[in-house]
Amino acid sequence: MTSPLDSSPAQPDLDPARDLLAVAGKKRFATVLADPPWRFVNRTGKMAPEHHRLSRYGTLSVEEICALPVAKVLADTAHLYLWVPNALLPEGLQVMQAWGFQYKTNLVWHKLRKDGGSDGRGVGFYFRNVTELILFGVRGKNARTLDPGRTQVNYLGTRKREHSRKPDEQYELIEACSPGPYLEMFARGARPKWTVWGNQADDSYEPTWDTYAHNSATQRRVAAAE
Repeated sequence: MTSPLDSSPAQPDLDPARDLLAVAGKKRFATVLADPPWRFVNRTGKMAPEHHRLSRYGTLSVEEICALPVAKVLADTAHLYLWVPNALLPEGLQVMQAWGFQYKTNLVWHKLRKDGGSDGRGVGFYFRNVTELILFGVRGKNARTLDPGRTQVNYLGTRKREHSRKPDEQYELIEACSPGPYLEMFARGARPKWTVWGNQADDSYEPTWDTYAHNSATQRRVAAAE
């Protein structure tokens, strides 16, 4: 979940709309997976990527995400899997509509500890978040999931990794339930059978920021030494 607006010496600053169209070329995708770098209203909170102690990555406004020309790279009939934080569910539905999809259902990612219990290290203003949502939408005629989708439960229970990185188990689920060609937007790393787009969409991807847990532990060590 990183912004294509971020640039580095190895990644020139590109207009994201033109860049998406260039990556797609003439291919039209039947399934899109997207994990946008959502911008939170409370940008100083620990959930926000811009949190001053964490500085994880740049974000995009809802308007900027909606403006991406996703509809231009889609097959006539297509599926969308759209990651959205619990607090931004209305914005996720807005983006889905702007990209030309109709919301149908969702899948829930339950973040687990090593012992199988809920990983309560998440944050939240009202409740401690241990889940995230994948909104599922369709466009076109006869847009049902493939046969395995009819028996697939709408649940993923896995351990989480660095901040915002999503479980690899999602790919097996999507490939079983939805047809290709496949496009992943705001991808981290490359994957066989998928066209990937984003400033971390290559085989050499590694996280470039410390997690909140790392920062908290560092501060505790410093405080103990003083």
